[in-house]
Parts: sequence; structure tokens; C-alpha cells
Amino acid sequence: MRALVVDWLVQVHEYLSLAGDTLYLAVHLLDSYLRAGKVRLHRLQLLGMACLFLACKIEECVLPEPASLCLLSAGSFSRAELLRAERRILSCLDFRLHHPGPLLCLGLLAALARSSAQVMLLATYFLELSLLEAEAAGWEPGRRAAAALSLAHRVLEGASSRPEPALYSSAELDPLEPCMVRAALRGPAPGRAAVFLKYARPQRQGTSLTAAHLLRRPQPGPC
Repeated sequence: MRALVVDWLVQVHEYLSLAGDTLYLAVHLLDSYLRAGKVRLHRLQLLGMACLFLACKIEECVLPEPASLCLLSAGSFSRAELLRAERRILSCLDFRLHHPGPLLCLGLLAALARSSAQVMLLATYFLELSLLEAEAAGWEPGRRAAAALSLAHRVLEGASSRPEPALYSSAELDPLEPCMVRAALRGPAPGRAAVFLKYARPQRQGTSLTAAHLLRRPQPGPC
């Protein structure tokens, strides 16, 4: 169910043209709240939207109206319920909302490595795919971003390519990359299609389609 809610949040986030960091913060708040206690399944959508609303207050210059967010839920909850959920999240997390998002870390690592725009776009795709994976929720932002960037370099430039300077060792990154590879090869699976379809569009150069194609290529064997 978590993946379904995150997939829906990706769609809402894109529809509202929100900043990239807003999505990562919203998912971080959602996971933090879920770790703190149990949530009834029929309230997960409300919780996800309340987390997105809170993230907007931190990351956005123009705040979406609560009534507009309720309309996007097809009437699943009211404005009053959304605001109550927001207060519950703030109380549960004790107003600890700051999070150094992996998207910021990715930008810094890509700049240090002088990664090309194509590598950066592919790494951003891998990073956003990881939002759907529950196992990725516990990854620290820097290592998560480094894994996405390392994978993008190797997919586009060859298996031996890795960004320099290497702030993380292969042993630290290798356990994370298979999760991103599986997500990329899964394609537009039901309930997990939003990121794939988002990056399949011409505006993002069909990155998800290219990634799936390149990841399926036979890898050259040892000489």
C-alpha cells in the first residue's frame, strides 16, 4: 500500500509542478510517520497528502490551497480532515521536519564528478524510482544519491566507470544499486507506473525507456 500512495503522490506532485525536493521531503515525512505508529489503510491517502502539504510549506514559494488538494483526492477526505492530519503529523514528529534530501546530495555529487546532463537525468530517474521501494526508506540521503549517480555512470559509460572523486566505496554502494535496477526493469507495473511514465515523456528524453533498454543489454564478459 505504501508504494501505491507514493506512486499517487508522484502524479500529484507532477500535476502541480512542484519542486523536486518537495516530493522527497513528503515521502520522508510519510515514512517517518509510518515508523512511529500504525495507520489504517483507508487513511493512507490522507496521510500522504498531508505530508505533501507540509512539504509544500517548507519547500514551495506558492502554497497549493487545501481545498485544491482535496479535489485531487476525488473527495476521499475533506479540508478539515486534511488539516487535522497535518496537526497529527506535526505532533507525532515533534515538528522535526528538516531533511537533507537526496536530490540536493545528487546535485552536489554530480557537480563534483562533472557528470554530463544525460548522466544527471538518468541518475535522477534512478533516485526517484527508489522512492517507491520500501527498503530504500532507511538509506541515508548521501549514499542513496551516490548509488544512483554511480549506476547512471556505469549504465551510460561502461561497467568500469564510476564518478570521481569517489566519496563512497563500491562496498557501500553495491547493496543499493540492485534495488534501483529492479525498479527500472519492472517498467510501468500496476500501482508503480508514475515514475516510469513521467520519465518516458519527450520532455525527459524517454529516459525510462532508454534505461530499461541499456540495463537489458548483455554485459561483456572478462577478457
